[in-house]
Amino acid sequence: MIIIKTKQEIEYMRRAGIIVAEILEEFKSMIRPGMRTLELDIFAEEYIRRKGAIPAFKGYRGYPASICTSINDEVVHGIPGERVLMEGDIISIDVGVIVNGYYGDAARTYPVGKVSNLAQKLIKVTENSFYEGIKYATINNRLYDISAAIQRYVESNGFSVVRDYSGHGIGQRMHEDPQVPNFGVFGKGPRLRAGMVLAIEPMVNAGSYEVVLKEDNWTVVTYDGSLSAHYENTVAITEDGPQILTII
Repeated sequence: MIIIKTKQEIEYMRRAGIIVAEILEEFKSMIRPGMRTLELDIFAEEYIRRKGAIPAFKGYRGYPASICTSINDEVVHGIPGERVLMEGDIISIDVGVIVNGYYGDAARTYPVGKVSNLAQKLIKVTENSFYEGIKYATINNRLYDISAAIQRYVESNGFSVVRDYSGHGIGQRMHEDPQVPNFGVFGKGPRLRAGMVLAIEPMVNAGSYEVVLKEDNWTVVTYDGSLSAHYENTVAITEDGPQILTII
């Protein structure tokens, strides 16, 4: 069942989303060669708690950290730790926050120092694909219009969308109905209604869309070792069009 949110509930989610957005903005200047991913996690948790909010990921289904840090061929759910970022890496960071019992969730991919032309293009195409998708995030369109638009844009740029993982509804739970895949057919899926809130999150691989789960049972990597990027925002469907709740 897709849960329709009130304007007040969307406002709570925006408050959570602003904290998420602030952290992701801080990471732009923090990320550098030689730092450990654990440093980013410590910063994020301290920032969230200082704002009187709760890290949404910590303890969620047993996850051990406050953010996800996925490097190079890691698609999603990489666990922060002692790994040191190297010049030329790319790192995808996913952040979730709870305020007043409501969730905000977003992700970005960052270059570490100077990166390859391929990596730069992958990061930009992944971000752009999100914005191609939300052009269709309007009342009375179909859910998979968003999915199909993302897929069309990504594949037109020579990359592939991950199919085993998807975006999702979000509200008082991290994962609600509906699933929001990054591939699909225009004109299919539930009709979009005001008050739906979706975490729309293209996960884009430079090579094949196939992925595998590592032995830690969290980290997802590309099957062929190709680079992967991730871009996500929490988006409310409203009478005035899509509202992104996780940007400042």
